[in-house]
Amino acid sequence: MQKYIKLNLYYLGSSKKHQIFRTRKWNEGLEKLTNKPVFTEEFDEIGRIKEIFGPVNLPFISMKISPEKEFNPNNNFYAKMK
Repeated sequence: MQKYIKLNLYYLGSSKKHQIFRTRKWNEGLEKLTNKPVFTEEFDEIGRIKEIFGPVNLPFISMKISPEKEFNPNNNFYAKMK
């Protein structure tokens, strides 16, 4: 059974290759999200989490968005955990 986790994020901006977010809430164990796919509420895969960095309690997340996908930073995002 696959489990989806809602990512509680707010958008900071973009770098040359990735979109950068800051977490609003962080639970221990979520550092395993690196390289996991990211989905919208409609379960449409839009990209992958590339890196988690910064403070342990409220880290930053770097996402690589697929170029053919429509990206709205105000959407709710979900990651698939196995």
